[in-house]
Order: sequence, then structure tokens, then C-alpha cells
Amino acid sequence: MLVERLWPDNRLRNYHYLVACEQTGEALAVDPLDWQLMRDAAQQRGWTITQILNTHHHLDHCAGNGPLKAATHARILAHAGAASTIGGVDQGLSRGDVVRVGRTVELECLDTPGHTMSHICLLAHGDTPALFSGDTLFNAGAGNCRNGGDPQALYETFAMQLARLPDATRLYAGHDYLNHNLAFTLDREPGNAAATSLLATTQALPALDMPITTLGEEKTFNSFFRLQNPLLIARLRERFADLPPDPAPCEVFLRLRELRNSW
Repeated sequence: MLVERLWPDNRLRNYHYLVACEQTGEALAVDPLDWQLMRDAAQQRGWTITQILNTHHHLDHCAGNGPLKAATHARILAHAGAASTIGGVDQGLSRGDVVRVGRTVELECLDTPGHTMSHICLLAHGDTPALFSGDTLFNAGAGNCRNGGDPQALYETFAMQLARLPDATRLYAGHDYLNHNLAFTLDREPGNAAATSLLATTQALPALDMPITTLGEEKTFNSFFRLQNPLLIARLRERFADLPPDPAPCEVFLRLRELRNSW
């Protein structure tokens, strides 16, 4: 599997991805906004975009569908529950469906509600597993739930699905928020060695040079995976007086998400 991460350099800090079969050169375009950037990048690499996939219906992930389809004649794939909102979807996807790209790439669809209630993450199995996580999971952070989402559903997605994936899974997120997310971790858990070390190397990096983290690494510095950390809980209780001394992980997640909304 060949993966090309693209940076349209917009104010929303989107990432776009091309996922290609090394044998056939067929490619999947994930979350096109800057469709020309995706078309041109594929052409430069000799790839043919045959499919377009939207992880969810927000315009910064699907606004380029129409012109990219017109330029490439690719099929559009999206969560079945988001298809009518997006419009022009050729195939609605459900949990467990497999998106095949050329001869060598198979991506399993995970139904991952929270950021929106119809959100797909794509999981590539194999020796080097990879997750295309849209706006569900960010490097060192979690998606917000402001525009049609639900934080309880997001917690369940983290706890029941994402946290159970192999630690070696490489994370390809929908936006570059890494530095700000690491700063949030250090605000919640001062002295977190993993966050401190990573931020020291990334704070001066351009977006395309940001590291591709793994889920194993995320568990060392992403607050939304560290729900039983005593220092994190103690500092949350300073902000939320009604939080008990031994809160359930869900309670911690929801308070973290609430705090991150205005941080």
C-alpha cells in the first residue's frame, strides 16, 4: 500500500490522502477538499484516482467531490447514513465493508460515531496496519462533537474500537492539530515525558513533516487514551468539583472533551 499525505495549506489545517496500489497504480482519494491538489499529485506519481471516499459529511472533507469526480470519473464512497447529506454518493458503506484499491489494498470500514453520527474510519490490516481516522481521532487528540456529534458516542468509539486496535497501527488523521493537542496534554498532565519530548521536536516543523504516530505512541501522550492517569484526574477535579475521586473512564473522557472545547 502506497500512502501520500497532502497538505492544502488552508486555515482548517486539513490533510488529504491518496492511497494507491503499487501494482496497478489505482488510487483512492480520501476526503478531498482541494481536489486539484489531489488530481495533480496523482498525475505526478502516475496514479489513477478510481475512487473517492469521504469519512464524513462536513464540507472540508467532501466539497471537492464533484470536480474531482468530473476530472477522474471516480466513484464516490461514504457512510450510508451520510450519503443523502453529501449527495452524489455511488456506494453507501457500513461497518465491516471492505474498500479495495487495485489488487493489493484492502481497507476495512469502521463505523465510528462521535464527531458526527455517520463517520467512517478506514483500517488497513497487515504487517504495518494503518488507520485513516478522519475527524474521529487526531494525533494526540480527539474530534470535537459540535456539529451533529455526541461525546458519549465518541467515548464508546474510543473505548470499544480504537483502543483495541494494534499498537503498531499508524495514524493518518484528517487535520494537523498535533502541537496544540500536545500542549493540551501538558496542561492536563504536566511532566508527561512523551508529550514533552515530541513537542520539542515538532513545534518548529511544517505540517508535511509532522510524524505519523502509532496508536501505541498515542497511548503515552493522548489524554483521551489516558483516562485513568492519577495526575490527569486530579487536575480535572480542580476544574470540575463534582468529579468524584475515582471517576469512571467515561466521566473523565467527557470532562476532557468539554474542557478541550474551549481550550
